Amino acid sequence: QVQLAESGGGLVQAGGSLRVSCVASGRTFSPYAMAWFRQAPGKEREFVGAIMWPGGRTAYAESVKGRCTISRDIVKRTMYLQMNGLKPEDSAKYYCAASNDAWSLDPQTYTYWGQGTQVTVSS
Repeated sequence: QVQLAESGGGLVQAGGSLRVSCVASGRTFSPYAMAWFRQAPGKEREFVGAIMWPGGRTAYAESVKGRCTISRDIVKRTMYLQMNGLKPEDSAKYYCAASNDAWSLDPQTYTYWGQGTQVTVSS
């Protein structure tokens, strides 16, 4: 069984930067892909970006492209989301997710989920 734990959220002013992390634990961890999603109150869970675990290829939502970078450290079993130029509309709870066999924008693709970390951007 795989457990994911996010950290690094917080309150930041508009235009600022923040890096959130997701650490995986469990006996075996060899995902095909990991992703970041976010969900604001009253809204659906939204794809932010994803990374293929073996190769490092990344994909981003248009809303964050150019402002966010996803990376991973395979040895540390950790995925990162670096966010720059933050806007109030980026405020949400950020979740990491892992899939053993596919990657997509659809949250249903992902089997394992963390509990989320709150990011709040003040104007």
